[in-house]
Amino acid sequence: MRLEGQETAGQTRVTLLPMPNGSGPSQEFEGHWPEIPGRSPCVAGVIPVIYYSILLGLGLPVNLLTAVALARLAARTRKASYYYLLALTASDIVTQVVIVFVGFLLQGAVLAREVPQAVVRTANILEFAANHASVWIAVLLTIDRYDALCHPLHHRAASSPGRTRRAITIVLGAALLTGIPFYWWLDVWRDADPPSTLDEVLKWAHCLIVYFIPCGIFLVTNSAIICRLRRRGQSGLRPRVGKSTAILLGVTTLFTFLWAPRIFVMLFHLYVAPVHRDWRVHLALDVANMAAMLNTAVNFGLYCFVSKTFRVTIQEVIHSAHLPCSLGSRPEGTGVEPMLKPPGLTKGAEL
Repeated sequence: MRLEGQETAGQTRVTLLPMPNGSGPSQEFEGHWPEIPGRSPCVAGVIPVIYYSILLGLGLPVNLLTAVALARLAARTRKASYYYLLALTASDIVTQVVIVFVGFLLQGAVLAREVPQAVVRTANILEFAANHASVWIAVLLTIDRYDALCHPLHHRAASSPGRTRRAITIVLGAALLTGIPFYWWLDVWRDADPPSTLDEVLKWAHCLIVYFIPCGIFLVTNSAIICRLRRRGQSGLRPRVGKSTAILLGVTTLFTFLWAPRIFVMLFHLYVAPVHRDWRVHLALDVANMAAMLNTAVNFGLYCFVSKTFRVTIQEVIHSAHLPCSLGSRPEGTGVEPMLKPPGLTKGAEL
């Protein structure tokens, strides 16, 4: 960065950064931001490419393993919480493929953003739809846990696998519909024009749909759940925190903290300093995006930490995947002795 101007009478004249809401500096946000004649440099270098490659290489297989384990638990127990966690994991997989692989790695690093505008805008729909689906499925999980703890009789009477699948289908359809307007999303990395009214509306819609409204629901419902558990403790009952409730609190807390930097930088870009004019905002948005995408890969560790049942199921999935490989390496004609033998049957008469 450099300061443009002539030194007059021992003083340096600093050119103020034009604000995105007008042709000249805004009176409200007026400050000594140095003007950069070109685009802001990507000071992070290849670090985002390495980060997203590691995130995709580790996170995608882990999420696929998580999906298989949750599918087994959902089929075995038919609990609504497992269906919601399965849908959440599926949304994270789509997010990693569409945003991390297609958006950041393929479009950003490999093709250097030399992609037709129509393709970029169509990808925007899928990216925002995946984000909306992931967040609002977490909202469904929150409401389900709130209903189970605060209204247990109603939850037992109304909860069913069919109703859970219908709720998930409605959320996925709504996520796709809410992603369509983002076809006209302004690319903060490439477009140097000031944000239009439409772009400002879309950015605020993004912040509300993906962060402010869900976090408001998380705050209200989680506070009610915690108060309910405290009242149980005060009444002499053991305030037992179930595994589903612990997972819910962990998922919503991680999302709130990991997505907060992106929302803050997005509004800062909109009203204070645009990404393409200041390297500091450019760097902040790079870091904020990396933190937000980390949210798609951390749930596996949370599930393993909280739930022994999940850990056992993961071991079963790995063992069942390894068993065909070990059987395939056996010599031809070698059989495997059955694991379970009914009592009273002699060898050779097993089922």
